Amino acid sequence: MDAPFWSDGLYFECARCSACCRHEPGFVFLSTFDLRRLFTHSALAFREFVDTLLRTVDIGTGNAISLREKSNNDCILWNGNGCSAYEARPVQCATYPFWQGVIDTPEDWNRESLDCPGIGRGPLVTAEAIGDRLWRRRAYPPLIIPYDVALESIDEDTLLGRSGIASDTLNAR
Repeated sequence: MDAPFWSDGLYFECARCSACCRHEPGFVFLSTFDLRRLFTHSALAFREFVDTLLRTVDIGTGNAISLREKSNNDCILWNGNGCSAYEARPVQCATYPFWQGVIDTPEDWNRESLDCPGIGRGPLVTAEAIGDRLWRRRAYPPLIIPYDVALESIDEDTLLGRSGIASDTLNAR
């Protein structure tokens, strides 16, 4: 098997332009790890947290939990100056742009650079660091709930993975 094209690392430094957070529709899928961190950071009551920040997205095998978007397609966490939950931002956000589909080929990486001014700039991100980000994406998969379970019906301990059954039970059903 050939080494990935990024085996010598890639240059990237976040430009804090928020292009990945704003203006375009998209999904920020959340794991139970993400949900726990965001809930704790938000200081909202559980139902308000669910109703204000979360939505479900049909992914063909169930409904994935995602952050809501504002009417202009900005992320619900965007506050005009950046992410209001930056310290607790989801793994999907923290690992961008080192995602499968973006770093599969040099062409994919170059195509992403059209939307992300931080690609190709800044310090070298080592292959080890890129591998760590890929691992984090796999280690914290999105929470997928069965079609017959409404997000609003899931209790706090189950959704946040504190019951010991959340992701395994909900993802496996």
